[in-house]
Amino acid sequence: MSVRKNAAAFAALLTALAGRASVALADPVVSMPEAGKLGMQHAYSPVAVQLENFHTLLLYIIIGIVAFVSLLLLTVMVRFNRRANPVPSKTSHHTLLEVAWTVVPVLILVIVAVPSFRVLYYGDRTPNPEMTVKITGHQWYWSYEYPDNNDISFDSNIVSDGDLKPGQPRLLTVDNEMVVPVGTPVRLLLTGADVIHSWYVPSLGVQLHAVPGRINETWLQASTEGTFYGQCTLICGTNHGFMPIVVHAVSKEDYKAWAEKTKTAGIDAGREFLASLEAAQGIAKAGATKTALATDNGAAR
Repeated sequence: MSVRKNAAAFAALLTALAGRASVALADPVVSMPEAGKLGMQHAYSPVAVQLENFHTLLLYIIIGIVAFVSLLLLTVMVRFNRRANPVPSKTSHHTLLEVAWTVVPVLILVIVAVPSFRVLYYGDRTPNPEMTVKITGHQWYWSYEYPDNNDISFDSNIVSDGDLKPGQPRLLTVDNEMVVPVGTPVRLLLTGADVIHSWYVPSLGVQLHAVPGRINETWLQASTEGTFYGQCTLICGTNHGFMPIVVHAVSKEDYKAWAEKTKTAGIDAGREFLASLEAAQGIAKAGATKTALATDNGAAR
C-alpha cells in the first residue's frame, strides 16, 4: 500500500512539474545581454536560427583546423629536430602534398561559402511580408513608422538612470518600444537622418546599417512573445552608447489592440496598454507558480 501511495505521489509531482514547465515555456521571454555569459544569445527568429547554425558549423571547422595544425606542429617538433634527424632532408618538391594544401583549403572555403551565401540572402528580405516598419536612426535615438497602420509613428529614447523602474535594465530601457505581432514576417526599412547608425537585435538575427539618403531592407519574425533588447552598433557620435533598441513581440490580438489604442489616443495610450499587458502576465505567472507550488506540496505529502 505504501509503495502504491508513494508511486501516486511521485506521479502527481511529475505532473505538477510538467505543468510548471509548460507555464514557464508559455511565459514571454526577455532576451538581453548577461554578464559573464559566453556564446550567442538564444535565437528567437528564423534568421537567428540560421545564423546560429552557421556559427556552429564554423566552430566545428575551426576546431578541426586548430587540432590539425597543433598535431602537425607537435609532430614536426618531435620528429624533425636536430637530435632525431642529424642529417636534414633536402627534398624541395612533393607534388601530392602541394596539390593537397591547395585543394583542401579551397574545399573548406566552399563548405563555408555555400551556407554563408544561403544565410546572407535568406536574411536579406522576405518575399511575403505581412507588415512594414520604417526605422530611422537619429543622434541619438530611433524613430518608428507603421505605414500599414494609418502611419503610426513615434520616437524611442533611452530612459535615464533616475527614471528607471525596478527590474528595468540600465542603458537598455526605452520610453517607447517597437511592437510587432508574434509569428509575423515584418519588413524593416532602415535609413538615417544625420549620420550612419546600425540597428542590431542579436536574438532576432537582425543587424543593418541605417544610412542617410538611402533605404536598406531586411526582415524579422519573432517566434515567441517577449522583449528583445539591442543597441546601435556603429559609432555615431558622443552618445552612441545611449541608443538602445527594444522590440516587444505580442500576440496578434494584442498587437491589433495596441495599434488601435495608439492610433486613436497616441503613443502614451499604447505604452500604458503594454504596461497593463505586462502586469497581467506577471499576475498570471505568479498565480500559476503559486498553484504549482501548492500542488507540489500536496503531492509531497
